[in-house]
Amino acid sequence: MSQKEQRLRAAQLAATAAGLDALLIPPSADLQYLTGYDAHALERLTLLVLPADGEPTLIVPRLERPAAEAADPRGVRIVDHADGSDPYDLVSAALAGKPETVGLGNRMWAEQVLALRAALPGAEQRLAGAVLAALRVRKSPDEVEALRRAGQAIDAVHAQMGQWLRAGRTENEVAADIAAAIRAAGHATVEFTIVAAGPNGASPHHGTSDRVIGAGEPVVVDIGGRMPDGYCSDSTRTYCVGEPPAEFADYYQVLFEAQRAAVAAVRPGVTAASVDAVARDLIAAAGYGEAFLHRTGHGIGLDGHEEPYIVAGNDTLLEAGMAFSIEPGIYLAGRHGARIEDIVVCTPGGVDRLNTVPTELVIL
Repeated sequence: MSQKEQRLRAAQLAATAAGLDALLIPPSADLQYLTGYDAHALERLTLLVLPADGEPTLIVPRLERPAAEAADPRGVRIVDHADGSDPYDLVSAALAGKPETVGLGNRMWAEQVLALRAALPGAEQRLAGAVLAALRVRKSPDEVEALRRAGQAIDAVHAQMGQWLRAGRTENEVAADIAAAIRAAGHATVEFTIVAAGPNGASPHHGTSDRVIGAGEPVVVDIGGRMPDGYCSDSTRTYCVGEPPAEFADYYQVLFEAQRAAVAAVRPGVTAASVDAVARDLIAAAGYGEAFLHRTGHGIGLDGHEEPYIVAGNDTLLEAGMAFSIEPGIYLAGRHGARIEDIVVCTPGGVDRLNTVPTELVIL
């Protein structure tokens, strides 16, 4: 049995255990995980119909059939629909009966949700996300190696930052160079390039702008892409263009120690919330608790953000194979900010850090 067939069977068993008669999965990382098909989300219906017991069917627009076949979705029957036909009839036909409860992909378009409600009258609609997240959250050794390759590729970009990041250039100019380097390092796509200088660094998801980078300014650089196999990279380092302000240097050291301690706290059997608390408590003890504006981390794989989330209140026990970011930050509105982010994998013996470029402050 191929890996794809194993994943499909595991999803069917998980659906049965959850009381679902079928999973209905649109273009998404879930679809790619189960079939290998990285489909475009279009107004034309693409849908994996996965009965809890029965043959899986991938419904695709006729013009997308060659791409679906090229993905070689083992164990899946492909059925196409022509423009102007009703693809939802194919959904009911693929289920060969009247399901009582179906699980819909969490990010399915509302128009498709409503059309499926009409096509499957009487079927209760629930979210499929929890069922599939439980399968995807523990990465196989092959997936860990895919994430390691992604980490090495994005590390190679950070290692070149001194070529592009300097006073007098705009954030947009630096971001353009970074984007080209992300592709050159082996990524298939650039997912984001945050270059946030000076006061812009106090906004965790700033993006970029035409603002000119000034001498002595800290710059938060958060970058990531998607590799040809679909697995994601995501890494943040904070740089300073010249000597940093004294206040910044002081709290950067706090952040450095908090991030390092949170990475070291990762091991099987501890909760996601406890890892968040390690970073948060150290930052709060130094007087910057209110300046740590977000969770400590998020899972990563075929999605840039997925389970597990390293956040207060999440009592999920970490297990070997779980991959996620450790990225505490300190943000002082109107002045500057800093973030350090590594992707790590929980291992039987502790933790494996997939990003290996130094986390100390780099002065360019």
